[in-house]
Amino acid sequence: QVRLVESGGGLVQAGGSLSLSCAATGSAFRINPMGWYRQAPEKQRELVAAITRLGRTNYADSVKGRFTISRDNTKKMVYLKMNSLKPEDTAVYYCNVYQEGDWGLPRPRDYWGQGTQVTVSS
Repeated sequence: QVRLVESGGGLVQAGGSLSLSCAATGSAFRINPMGWYRQAPEKQRELVAAITRLGRTNYADSVKGRFTISRDNTKKMVYLKMNSLKPEDTAVYYCNVYQEGDWGLPRPRDYWGQGTQVTVSS
């Protein structure tokens, strides 16, 4: 397992940008695919971006073309660059190890970090 600390959220206007960071602790990080997830009020948590150890990426249709996930395996960091933000992007954003089947509804986890709040105003 890994320990996860997300940062970089904030309040922005629609059309703005934010860069999120995730610091991970754990020996498994280097070989695990990682993902960024988000949970909006009154909604279920969803996977929005995933990246393999070698940098292959996939995105939810709702963020494709606007968000970019990246990672630094040496530093054990995962990043999410968010551009052209929309009010519907408002959510708490989390990173975690990606699991097959997370597209749609993420599988249960033993651990989630505190996440970082992203709020996009109209």
